[in-house]
Amino acid sequence: MDSVRSPEWPVAPLGGLAANSASARYGQPVGGPPTAPPHPSPPPAYRPAAATAVPAPDTRTGPAAAPPIPVKLLIAGGFGVGKTTTVGAISEIAPLTTEAEMTSAGIGVDDPGTRSTKTTTTVAMDFGCVTIDRSLKLYLFGTPGQDRFGFMWDDLARGALGALVVVDSSRLDDCYPAIDFFERAGLPFVVGVNTFDGRLTHELGAIRWALAIGDHVPLVQFDARDRLSVRDALLVVLDRALDRAVREKGV
Repeated sequence: MDSVRSPEWPVAPLGGLAANSASARYGQPVGGPPTAPPHPSPPPAYRPAAATAVPAPDTRTGPAAAPPIPVKLLIAGGFGVGKTTTVGAISEIAPLTTEAEMTSAGIGVDDPGTRSTKTTTTVAMDFGCVTIDRSLKLYLFGTPGQDRFGFMWDDLARGALGALVVVDSSRLDDCYPAIDFFERAGLPFVVGVNTFDGRLTHELGAIRWALAIGDHVPLVQFDARDRLSVRDALLVVLDRALDRAVREKGV
């Protein structure tokens, strides 16, 4: 029987090595002892992985900014002098108000003045806030103006650093209770005369004399409808409160 070979295998000469022998393919002599495979190199010694380094904080941006210091201020005064308007003019949030419709039951009791067009009245308080800068934020609490709500003033004044007493120059009698309250409480306050219709009924000097307030009490003129005007008046209150705190700390 004729032998069969693969066509890819070359023809070996007589007496020579077969082309498909182990010697031809692996370089081993025919009939010789098998070559031992090379001894594998030992694995490297175990070494624990190095701890992941924690990146150092970026000092270029500086420490995290601290939240602003909260400061409580009161907006006080008689009935219908512009306290709610003052809070609403400067508050950076929608102010919280507790307004109720004025009814005929208040005739002869609540007198907003002849120049007022008020149809509502504050029955609890007003609340708003404004950020002065990154370090200071003012929280404004407006007090009710009627005498029957006077019992709330002690609670609203707790924790306050100062007050702005809003005055209508045509109705000075209505602001006496507020001035007396803060003088007895020993709370720093500023008298702000609201310019209804852009004018004053009396000059500031005459108003100071009529209110019998000393020169140590700031007396300013402002417009409760104007944001910048309200801001300037509140900065005077803040300056007086800080001056009081510095003097008490130095004692």
